[in-house]
Amino acid sequence: MPGPRLEIEYCTQCRWLLRAAWTAQELLTTFTTTLGEVALVPGTGGVFEIRLDGEPIWSRKAQGFPELPELKRLVRDRIAPDLDLGHSDRRH
Repeated sequence: MPGPRLEIEYCTQCRWLLRAAWTAQELLTTFTTTLGEVALVPGTGGVFEIRLDGEPIWSRKAQGFPELPELKRLVRDRIAPDLDLGHSDRRH
C-alpha cells in the first residue's frame, strides 16, 4: 500500500515553482520511505499551500512561508511520529 500523498500548490504567477520543488526535495529526502508521493500543483493568486492526503497543513496566506524544520515536524507528527528528525527536531 502506498504511503501518504503530499501536495504543494504553488503560484505560477509569482514564480514559486523553485520554492515548491525545493520544499518537495527536502521532504522526500527526510521521509524517504514514509511518503508515497509528493505532487507539485500549479495555482495562481499567490497560493502556496501544503496538503497531506487532502488535509491542509500549511497556508502561506494564513501563516507565511513555512520554515522547513517546522514543516518537517508537522509532517512527521502525522505520518511517522517516532521518526527522529535530528537537528530539525527541537525539543520543547
